[in-house]
Amino acid sequence: MNTPAFEHPVRIYWEDTDAGGIVFYANYLKFFERARTEWLRHLGVEQQALRQATGGMFVVSETQIKYHRPAQLDDLLRVTARMGEAGRASLVIAQQAWRDKTLLCEGSIRIGWVEAATLKPARIPSSVLERLS
Repeated sequence: MNTPAFEHPVRIYWEDTDAGGIVFYANYLKFFERARTEWLRHLGVEQQALRQATGGMFVVSETQIKYHRPAQLDDLLRVTARMGEAGRASLVIAQQAWRDKTLLCEGSIRIGWVEAATLKPARIPSSVLERLS
């Protein structure tokens, strides 16, 4: 899909860095999570309300990350989210973290739809898929 990516700003704080003063690698997953959540909210899909209304929720089922350059304390990043693939039970979200024009990290995150009570896979409600397309 060639839709513009949603962008979410993330400032790097001490808590995000490791002993070497660079962003700890696993924190990029947190940054991606925040951007995905805000992207969904921007599209009118608020996850808590969705869970209450449908009894279902998204869960991460797979990640693939590639690191290019480190982010450091006080950097302001642009973390993006864009639909990669949409299926009946899961979505693949393409994500990137940028500092100015430098790509720092990129990845794809598969989120699957499950019944909240049982965590069994289910189909994404059509009303949700419509908002995402």
